[in-house]
Amino acid sequence: MQKKMLVAFGFLFSMNGLMAQSHTIKYEKYTLPNGLKVILHEDHSAPVVAVTALYHVGSKNEDTARTGFAHFFEHLLFEGSDNIKRGEFDKYVTNAGGALNANTSQDRTFYYELLPSNQVELGLWLESERMMHAKIEQIGVNTQREVVKEEKRERMDNRPYGSFLTEMLKRAFKIHPYRWAPIGSMDHLNAAKLDEFIQFYKTFYVPNNCVLSIAGDFQVAELKQKIEAYFGPIAKGTRPIPRPTIQEPALGGEVRDIIYDNIQLAGVFQAYRAPKQGGDEYYAFNVLSTILSGGESSRMTKTIVDKKQQAAFAGSQPFFNEDAGLFITLALANMGVAPATLEQSIDSVVNDLKINLVGEREFQKVKNQITTDLVASNGTMAGIAESLANYEVYFGDANLINTELEKYNKVTREEVLKVAQKYLNKDNRVVLYYLPKEKTTTK
Repeated sequence: MQKKMLVAFGFLFSMNGLMAQSHTIKYEKYTLPNGLKVILHEDHSAPVVAVTALYHVGSKNEDTARTGFAHFFEHLLFEGSDNIKRGEFDKYVTNAGGALNANTSQDRTFYYELLPSNQVELGLWLESERMMHAKIEQIGVNTQREVVKEEKRERMDNRPYGSFLTEMLKRAFKIHPYRWAPIGSMDHLNAAKLDEFIQFYKTFYVPNNCVLSIAGDFQVAELKQKIEAYFGPIAKGTRPIPRPTIQEPALGGEVRDIIYDNIQLAGVFQAYRAPKQGGDEYYAFNVLSTILSGGESSRMTKTIVDKKQQAAFAGSQPFFNEDAGLFITLALANMGVAPATLEQSIDSVVNDLKINLVGEREFQKVKNQITTDLVASNGTMAGIAESLANYEVYFGDANLINTELEKYNKVTREEVLKVAQKYLNKDNRVVLYYLPKEKTTTK
């Protein structure tokens, strides 16, 4: 249960021009009187259904003295409800032959159940129970505190380079809540009282802060009646929903630091300030990132890993959020390669994008890759349901699931050059060297 994590190095990095999607994804969207947005995609190609609930709350909505609440609730809300006993939430789904999970980012918390289509009502009941009267009790809080602590130990404290996101964010952002990672502070969670968790739930886990997105094998008319039965009685939230309006100032110069970790290979991590998701520059950046690290034939892999043999891995990742973004480049050095040498190679590859237009053939190849990835991401009911919810929440336009390829199609080589020149500069970045703990100096 976590964001699509850079920490885990889960980097996801075809036809003249970007071809149109092979078919239009049809959906129906409406809003209940209590403010719950509902998006339904009917598809009878397989007897499965994805029931998803996206709450517009992430770590950026937290109090500065209570970080980690959004991620904590991702766990806590599997504890049960007035009608679901503690420890039974998961069993309902697995006993029905389905699967479930959740994840938290800086902008959202997302829950889903993947079920046989004849069990769609089970998914509705579970998500309505979570929204209407989840159990926020001391025993559950105590249990999930330990679960979150163990997750932090496993995924951050005891994983090589696992602290990367936390260390990078607190240097890349000075005042915006993006300066902390969703895992938050264990001290803050320990200090929080039960009533604080209850108030967080009553503020954010309300129908008017949620998109219920369902895709799969069902009849829309019949499902709408069931949705009304399960979610219609839930009262609309009346508390103001905190949305940060902070404008992050310019970085004001390159920030550099060294992190000593339990690792064998040194790492070089760079994060450039970048625009928020959704604009023209956002799409140009995604194209730029694919040029740098979109597969085995990408520039960083070919140059730094294959040709120079300086790194075991080299890549980049757009890390764009609702209010602001970062553009990440990184490489893990081969044994004996100094971080400074590796950094020079990364900078050389990046700087070429600031000087020269991408060749037309390479540019077309990259656009074809993006097309393939976008189509593949909507190749499952779960992927479609999540995409519809994301587009609706972040852009107010669920139909981007059908039209976003057009935005990539409009990106030009000149625009890639322009964003590289505008953002990929030393005074706009954080650079971290990760070194083995036994080393105290760099070469």
